[in-house]
Amino acid sequence: MFDTVVIATDGSDSAKRGIRTALDVASTFDATVHAVYVVDAAEIASSPEEVRDQLKDAIESTGTDALDTVREEAETHGEPEVVTAFREGSPKTEIIEYAKEVEADVIAMGTRGRHGEHSFLLGSVAESVVRQAPMPVLTVRQLEN
Repeated sequence: MFDTVVIATDGSDSAKRGIRTALDVASTFDATVHAVYVVDAAEIASSPEEVRDQLKDAIESTGTDALDTVREEAETHGEPEVVTAFREGSPKTEIIEYAKEVEADVIAMGTRGRHGEHSFLLGSVAESVVRQAPMPVLTVRQLEN
């Protein structure tokens, strides 16, 4: 049923729970696992020019850590390989485009990102992906700690 699973991650706690759930799905169906991190170009462009380069470096470092987390979680789940991608642009657009490119059967992601609660039920990126992606989207809610 699911041959290719794309995990959208931003390094948040919600994304980490989504990673574990997505890996369970991938393991069940023996699916190929992809992980994508998107640098939000608008976030960088809207920052003061004098800190833009530092902000971009910090966000890219967070992205590297987020993708490393997916790889580490995959190893503990017995997944030998995770294909990773680092994109820049609008997160919702880039997640969907990446999923289309790899012919994903499902996108998995947390419901809240690094920016917290933007919408009542889903974070703004998760909500946009759910509404616009042509393939199913598995959203995983972060439980209260």
